[in-house]
Amino acid sequence: MERTTCCVVGGGPAGMMLGLLLARAGVEVTVLEKHGDFLRDFRGDTIHPSTLRLLDELGLGRRFARLPARRLEEMQMNIGEHTVTMADFRWIPGPHKYIAMVPQWDFLNLLAEAAAEEPSFTLRMHTAFTGLCTERGRVTGVHYVDEDGSPGELAADLVVACDGRGSEVRREAGMRPDWFEVPMDVWQVRVPVLRPDRDKAGRVFGQVRSGRVAVTTDRGDYYQTSYLIPKGGDTGLRAQGIQWFRDELGELFGWGAEVTDAIESWEDVKLLEVTMGRLPRWYREGLLCIGDAAHTMSPVGGVGVNLAVQDAVAAARILADPLRRGRVRLADLARVQKRRWLPMAFMQKTQLGDHDMMHGPALSGTLDTERLPVPIRLMRRVPALRSVTGYLGGIGIRPERAPAFARR
Repeated sequence: MERTTCCVVGGGPAGMMLGLLLARAGVEVTVLEKHGDFLRDFRGDTIHPSTLRLLDELGLGRRFARLPARRLEEMQMNIGEHTVTMADFRWIPGPHKYIAMVPQWDFLNLLAEAAAEEPSFTLRMHTAFTGLCTERGRVTGVHYVDEDGSPGELAADLVVACDGRGSEVRREAGMRPDWFEVPMDVWQVRVPVLRPDRDKAGRVFGQVRSGRVAVTTDRGDYYQTSYLIPKGGDTGLRAQGIQWFRDELGELFGWGAEVTDAIESWEDVKLLEVTMGRLPRWYREGLLCIGDAAHTMSPVGGVGVNLAVQDAVAAARILADPLRRGRVRLADLARVQKRRWLPMAFMQKTQLGDHDMMHGPALSGTLDTERLPVPIRLMRRVPALRSVTGYLGGIGIRPERAPAFARR
């Protein structure tokens, strides 16, 4: 049987960041990624100011700056006839007063290249997790299948589940999240930018009408657009035909047929089935869940990537020494959850509040767009509140800093 000190399942933002940090601590770490590359569309492309600061501390800021990126300085929403700035990042302390929009595959490739410079790091692509190895109730490693379909086993002192909202590791471990009710699913689509608008650069624009909610971001040569639909409504709405959807987007964002006709069929419209929940306990003997495997976030605010990266930083700082000693106790794993619970719970509570105040009523057609909810009215009257929401969304509660052993 092969052996490593820490086996990370999943090469997303949490998994790659954890692998990099532990390798810089001298821990032998192996990341298993079931795909052959990181090229998946409509993944979270938001890199928040706290993550940008972390990249600087890791000595990766200059490399990151060479990636194709758009800077988002404001989040703005039109609710009926009212325009509201929901968050302003320009007053965040530090050098990064914006959210960077970068294709996630570029971000992950950057982390993979940096981690590959560490002798104790191994990334195994085309390697799919198939089960857990256990001994007297303790997780001792994983079963996997490689690119050729050959099965294998990898023993480890610790397995970390970073395999996302549909975590197979979590399921195999018998760990069941507590789920929250959510009012929507999301259609995701790209349409071309034919005439760049400098006034829209650096902003996210949302449109809220009675029964309709959509958000778009100008990514330079295309608009990355999310259209919210009532939970479970995908099949029924698609039956109305693709022209209906083109007309919806055209009316909401003022796009002509030369833009919306780029949506050739429903094949271009991807469904994100929104789930939101969290594990009461993120760990058991020999196993830890972080990121979406531990707490599935709503897409509201685009905070999932940032929280996953922050989880990874906390886990690396807390677990590096126990892993080097060769024994990770339950108490060590509990410290990770204790450290990251408050930021996660705060953000989920905020997202649920947004669902109740805005998204649910808007989709059901009961939102009064003439008399806005009190928090929205306050946002319009007190500009300083936009900076507060910008800080909470961009930096968050209890932001993590790079451990000393990982700084360059």
